[in-house]
Amino acid sequence: MARHTLYNKIFDLHKVRTLPSGDAQVCIGLHLIHEVTSPQAFSMLKERGLRVRHPELTFATVDHIVPTDEDVRPLSDALAEEMLLHLERNCTENGITLFGWKHPSSGIVHVIGPELGLTQPGKIIVCGDSHTSTHGAFGCIAFGIGTTQVANVLASQTLPLISLKVRRIEVNGALQKGVYAKDIILKIIQQLGVSGGLGYAYEYGGSAIHDLDMEGRMTLCNMSIEGGAAHGYVNPDQTTMSYLAGRQYVPKGRKFEELSRFWLSLASQKHSAEYDDVVKMNADELSPMVTWGTNPGHAIGVNEKIPEPKDDSFAGALSYMKFKAGEKILEKKIDVAFIGSCTNSRISDLREAAEIIKGKKVAKHVHALVVPGSASVAKQAKKEGLDKIFESSGFEFRTAGCSMCLAMNPDKLKGDELCASSSNRNYRGRQGSPTGRTILMSPAMVAAAALAGEVVDVREI
Repeated sequence: MARHTLYNKIFDLHKVRTLPSGDAQVCIGLHLIHEVTSPQAFSMLKERGLRVRHPELTFATVDHIVPTDEDVRPLSDALAEEMLLHLERNCTENGITLFGWKHPSSGIVHVIGPELGLTQPGKIIVCGDSHTSTHGAFGCIAFGIGTTQVANVLASQTLPLISLKVRRIEVNGALQKGVYAKDIILKIIQQLGVSGGLGYAYEYGGSAIHDLDMEGRMTLCNMSIEGGAAHGYVNPDQTTMSYLAGRQYVPKGRKFEELSRFWLSLASQKHSAEYDDVVKMNADELSPMVTWGTNPGHAIGVNEKIPEPKDDSFAGALSYMKFKAGEKILEKKIDVAFIGSCTNSRISDLREAAEIIKGKKVAKHVHALVVPGSASVAKQAKKEGLDKIFESSGFEFRTAGCSMCLAMNPDKLKGDELCASSSNRNYRGRQGSPTGRTILMSPAMVAAAALAGEVVDVREI
C-alpha cells in the first residue's frame, strides 16, 4: 500500500478509531451543502431528534435548480422554490451560514468554496455532489456523499471511510497554446478508462501540473470522479499559498504563515513516498480533446477520427450520437454552445473564451450561453467588460448557477440538439433532453465552435 503520500497523511490525521467493520471513523473538516441533497438529510435529523453537531463547519449555497435568467422570488418553478425555502429554513434553524439566493457570495458549491477560502489544504471535505473532488486541487481529500451520509455528517461530523490505494499520474512537459487542463483530464480518462480509478485516489504531479494555476488544477481534480477515482488531488505548493492568501475564511498575518508551513509539510514526501501505481504522460503530445460518445472516456484529439466500435456499448454510443466510426469529429455541426459548470466557469475560463470571440459573431444557427460559476465571477467578468464581449458576439451572459450542465433548471437541450459543452458529463439525457447530445471540450474550444457553428481546432483561430 502507498506510504508517505499526502493522502496517507491526511487520512491518518483525521482518523478517530477503527470501527468493528474495519472502516476508519474520520472527522470531516468542511461540509458543503446545497438545495438538492440536503432537505431529506435534515428531515432524517428531525425524525431522530438530532441537531447539527458542528454548524460552524457546514456552509450552504444554492446552485443546481436556480434559474440563470430569472431575478424574482417566488421562482416560476414551484418545486425549485420549495427546495430553496427548505434550505433557507433548515440553515436558519441550525445556525448554518447560507450563501443564498442573490447573495454576493453565492454560486456553484465547488466554485465558491475555493473563492471564499473555505477550501484549505489538509482537510477532509465532503458534499452531497459527486464533483466534490474539485477541492483536492488544494491538497485535501474531497469527495461526494449520498443523502444518508449528509445526514450522518450533520449529526456527528464524522463518516466511516476505507483507506484507498494511491495512483500518481505524472504529466511532464509543456502544454501547447490552445491546450488546457480540461484536455489533460479528458486524455487521462480516455487512457485509463471511466472505471480505471476504482479503489484509487489520484495524485496529479509533474511539471505540467506544477505549471497550472489553481483554476486549472480545479478543472483537473473536478473530473477525477469521471475516471472512477474517489479522490483527485494536487500537492500544495507556493501557487496554492498565493491563491489562498487574503481569502475571506483564511487566517491572516502570522497565523497564515504558520498554517502555510504546515500545509506545505503535508505534500507527499519527494524521495520516500510510495505509490500503488504510477502513470506517466507527456504534455507536449497533447492536443485539444473532444468527446464523441456518451461517457467522458469516449474522447479523441480534435484532429483524430472517431474510432471503430470495440464492443456493443461503443456501437450504441455512436448510434445515439448519430456519428459513424472513421468520421472526423472536426466540422461536426453544433446547435448549442455552453460555457459553464463547476468544471469550467471560473474567471480564467471566461477570459480564455472571450479572447477567442472578441470582435466576432456566433454562427446564426447556434444558441450560445455563458454562465459564470459564482456571483463573484460574474462581478469580475463585468468589471473586465467580458459580459459585453460575449453579448456583442451573440452569447447570452447569464447569472450564476449549474445551468445546462445537468438541466435541473430551465436551461435544457431540445430534441436531438448537439451541444459543445465545457461541462463534465456527456451521458444520455444529461443536458435535459432524452435525445440531446453532448460533446465535451475546453471553454476555448466551445467558443471557437460557437463562432464556426461546428467543431474546429481552436489552435487555428
